[in-house]
Amino acid sequence: MQTPDDILQVAQATMTKAVDHLRKELRGIRTGRAQPSLVEMVRVEYYGSQSDLKSIAAISVPEPSQLLIKPFDATTITDIKRAIETSGIGLNPMVEGKQIRLNIPALTGERRKQLATLCKKISEEAKVAVRNVRRDANKHAEGIKGNIPEDELETLKTEIQDLLKKYETEIDDAAAKKTKEVETV
Repeated sequence: MQTPDDILQVAQATMTKAVDHLRKELRGIRTGRAQPSLVEMVRVEYYGSQSDLKSIAAISVPEPSQLLIKPFDATTITDIKRAIETSGIGLNPMVEGKQIRLNIPALTGERRKQLATLCKKISEEAKVAVRNVRRDANKHAEGIKGNIPEDELETLKTEIQDLLKKYETEIDDAAAKKTKEVETV
């Protein structure tokens, strides 16, 4: 049988994972500046399996509007180029010998609005995830209803709701910060 503390710990751990996932997703959204996080999670076909770009190449920022990708294995350069082109991030890779250069164009006003909308969409998905965790935790709480006093059950439900509020605030803060980055010229 689960105890109230077990239910709270599981809920908190799962909500933390949802917020961490949100932050990872937001890092991949383009701003006007070059950041390695734009491409480090691009999946590249590497010897028959999918690998993250950051695990098969060094990514650096030589200028504020450029990324430089140096593969650890020079034979993978065409695979990396193809992966970047098909990733949907809207960047055009240029092969220069044994490296790839990505110029990050300035964002247009319309593109900034699209990216801000994407930030909002991703944050709403994270909120749905933490609300689902709350729902599951409340179900588990109802499952132990006869085994604990009624006031303890109400306290548990209040604590679950407080957890939800805490994580929703974190989600809102992360989304607001990224939206501000995207909208700032």
